[in-house]
Amino acid sequence: MKDDRLLLGIDIGTSSSKGVLVGLDGQALAEHTTPHGFDIPQPGWAEQDADAVWWRDFCTISRALIDTAAIDPARIAGVATSAIAPTMLPLDSSYNPLRPSILYGIDTRAGQEIDDLTAELGEDEIFARAGQSLSAQSVGPKVLWYRRHQPELFERTRKIVTASTYLVYRLTGRFVVDNYVAPYFAPFFDVHQLAWRRDWVERICPIEWLPETLWSGEQAGAITAQAADETGIPLGTPVAAGTADALAEAIAAGATNTGDLMVMYGTTLFLIQTTAAYRPHRDLWASVGIVPGSAILAAGLSTSGALLTWFRDELAHAERQRAEEEGVNAFALLSKIASRIDAGSDGLITLPYFSGERTPINDVHAKGMIFGLSLSHSRAHLYRSLLESIGYGLRHNIEAMSEIEARPQRLVAIGGGVQDPLWLQICSDVAGLPQDIPRQTIGAAYGDAYLAGMAAGIFDDFAPLHDAWVRIDRRILPNSGRKAIYDELYSIYRDLYRDNRRNMRRLSRFT
Repeated sequence: MKDDRLLLGIDIGTSSSKGVLVGLDGQALAEHTTPHGFDIPQPGWAEQDADAVWWRDFCTISRALIDTAAIDPARIAGVATSAIAPTMLPLDSSYNPLRPSILYGIDTRAGQEIDDLTAELGEDEIFARAGQSLSAQSVGPKVLWYRRHQPELFERTRKIVTASTYLVYRLTGRFVVDNYVAPYFAPFFDVHQLAWRRDWVERICPIEWLPETLWSGEQAGAITAQAADETGIPLGTPVAAGTADALAEAIAAGATNTGDLMVMYGTTLFLIQTTAAYRPHRDLWASVGIVPGSAILAAGLSTSGALLTWFRDELAHAERQRAEEEGVNAFALLSKIASRIDAGSDGLITLPYFSGERTPINDVHAKGMIFGLSLSHSRAHLYRSLLESIGYGLRHNIEAMSEIEARPQRLVAIGGGVQDPLWLQICSDVAGLPQDIPRQTIGAAYGDAYLAGMAAGIFDDFAPLHDAWVRIDRRILPNSGRKAIYDELYSIYRDLYRDNRRNMRRLSRFT
């Protein structure tokens, strides 16, 4: 008799949330997506409401999935959630949010705190213990910013959590964070001891404010009565510790073997490579993997899809209007006109640092730049140049990985951007590497469903993931004829940041 149990995975992303009900054989029974936004109260800030976005979306999606699939909820054997990370959310004594969450590396407000903590603790010592240098991606400097700039709220704080921690708390009543996300609380977490470093934490806040740590697929608890009432998930259903959306994406893509690099084309570009051993790099993010003994090397651009959305909203009014009238996608229209432009955009180069930059330059003061403009350039040139800039950023990170003998062996592309063949082709051409595209495009929620199976004791390892869940649909091969063009322009791309870095910092006081 077929086992009809189901696994529920829900991912809370930057711009939308998605959920899926999956059978134990990897077949998706129902999917549901809910769009949302995030707030930019002032330049360099990025925030999101934990209850109005994260928890509302989770409850909406869980109930919609159960209704759409018309199933008996008792069939749900396990639940897992992933979310944008790392975020900084303070909670009061009743564990209610005190302010909107401060988002990951796209929020660059804590530049001064990064400098101050690095000077106080020592760059070498931070790297030795935390496995990464402090950057806009780090939670520690954002907690220090919060203490300095909102002291009245800080005094009322009793917990500091990230998004997945808050969701698991609402589901189970327990505060946990997985070992993959915890290192992004730098400099608080010791990656060698897999524990919070009390002496560094308590320079800023009580260590009791931080959640306990678990492995991503470990059971954190079970659905409480209140959570069952709000989500429709049965009381007592096992809940995984969960993880960041990017790691869940890597699981969904099947990028769990050594040398696999997941490239997530979303609002930002995020990279996760499974490595044979822990390999820290000062300009990247080394972390713990999904299960004991595994290691991760991660990287990320601050903008990718967000950059394309900016162009669509600000400079592509004709395509937006046509998309509305004809019921087509404005990005597809932009990609079509950009495909008519030759590789290299006729000498136009963009630095995609429109919200500072994460790896490998880790510079909150970095600025966007469109270089080489002439009267012969069109909007099509501009859009293609943006796509190429993301390819340059991808290549820059892969080169940094290669510096520590961690050059990826296989690229697996996932996320909303895989719907754009031109974007994928450009990135393969610039990086000089092929990309595998999985057949299923559900994304992080699909990886969450697999983690739910681990928490429920159904899966012990990733064998079923590779045997039945993940199938490769197609492969993008680099065009060798464009290599010389992109090699030369990439060299100029690297020089542009180096030569303009000082003036970028000077400009920061005007933004």
